[in-house]
Amino acid sequence: MLYQSVGDKLTQYGVDVEGATLRPRAFLTLPSAVQYVWPHPSHRYLYASTSDADAGTVGKANRLCALRVGIDGALALHGEPAVLATRPVNNSIDASGSYAFTCYPNPANLTVHRINADGTVGSQVEQAAKLDFGIFAHQIRAIPGNRSVVMVTRGNNATPTKPEDPGALKLYNFHGGQLSPLATVQVGGRGGLGYGPRHLDFHPSQPWVYVALERQDQLHMHQRLGDSFAPQPTYIKSTTLGDYAGQLPQAVLAGAIHVHPHGHSVYVSNRASTTIDFNGHQVFRGGENNIAVFSINPTSGEPTAIQYADPQGFHVRAFSIDPSGRLLVAATMVDMFVHEGNDVRHVPAGLSVFRIAGDGRLTFVRKYDVELGGQQQFWVGMMALPV
Repeated sequence: MLYQSVGDKLTQYGVDVEGATLRPRAFLTLPSAVQYVWPHPSHRYLYASTSDADAGTVGKANRLCALRVGIDGALALHGEPAVLATRPVNNSIDASGSYAFTCYPNPANLTVHRINADGTVGSQVEQAAKLDFGIFAHQIRAIPGNRSVVMVTRGNNATPTKPEDPGALKLYNFHGGQLSPLATVQVGGRGGLGYGPRHLDFHPSQPWVYVALERQDQLHMHQRLGDSFAPQPTYIKSTTLGDYAGQLPQAVLAGAIHVHPHGHSVYVSNRASTTIDFNGHQVFRGGENNIAVFSINPTSGEPTAIQYADPQGFHVRAFSIDPSGRLLVAATMVDMFVHEGNDVRHVPAGLSVFRIAGDGRLTFVRKYDVELGGQQQFWVGMMALPV
C-alpha cells in the first residue's frame, strides 16, 4: 500500500510494483492537516501527527492519531487521538512498538506517549530528566538497538533582523519511556552555527548514519558508535548540482532522506519553490528540484553522487521506497507556474513514480497529478500490509 496526505485527508493507493502503477482506493479524514505518519512494527497500525497551525502559530487542533490498518489496507481511526499542546512536525515509534515519539519545531520540544496493548495511543510519559531540545526540532527516531533516541534540530538561517540559530543532533538515552541526556552533535566547531540538519536515516546492516542538511545542501555520513554517533562526519558531500550557499531566501533546501532497503544507495530530495513576479504571475524563481542518488561504498560507507532524477514537479517534501526496493514514489508538495519565453505554464503537484535499478539509479515512469484544493501534499509512504 501507499498512503498520501493532502491537508487533513490521508488517501490509500494500491501499488502494482511490477507495473509501476498506483490505484487510489479510499481516504480517511483526520482531525487536522497531516504532518507525518509512522507505522507500528506490526504494520497493523499507523500513527499520524496532525495540526491546524498556520505559520507562526501553535495551532488548536494538534493531535497524535492511531489508525487501524485493515487486511485490505483501509484505514480507520483507532481510539481517541492524543491532544498535543503545539504543532507537531514529526513522529515515530520505538522498535518494540510500545512508545510513540513526537517532536515540535516552535518552540522545540518532544513528547513520549505509551502505546497501549491494543495499539491505541496511551498516556504521555512525563520526563524526569531535564532535556535540551535545541532549536527547531524536525525529526525524532529511535537509534538501532532501541536504547537511545535522536532528535534532529535544524536551527534557523540568519535574517536581516535576527542572527542565525544553531542546529544540532540531540541524542538521549532511552529506557522504559524515559529519556536522559546522552550527547549533542554539532558539526563544524562553531557551536552549531553553519549546521542545519533536517532528517537522517540508518544503514540497514552497517553502523552508518546519513544526515541531510537542509540549510547547507549537504549529506553527512557519521559512524554509529554503540548507542551514540561519532561527533564529526566521516564524509561530507553536496546534495546539489549547483552551489546555492549564501542565497537568501535560500534557493534550494535539502529535504527527505532514505537509505535503500538493500543498503547500496541513499536518496536525498532537493527542493525549490520560491517565486518571482513575471507579467503579473508568481512564477518559479529557479533552483533544483530532484532526487539526488548516492551509491554507498560497501566497505567504507562513503556516498558518491551518481544521479539527479527529475520528479517533473516542485518541492519534494517527502518520498518513499517500497519494501522490495524496486519503486520510489516522490510527492511534490505544491503547484507551480513556470514561464517559458513569454508564456506561463501551470505544473500541478503530483506523485512521481520511479523504477529503481540494481545500482540504485532511478528511471522516471509516470506522474499522477494531484488536486490540492488549496492544501499541500505533505507526506507519502509505502508499506507492506499486515500479515
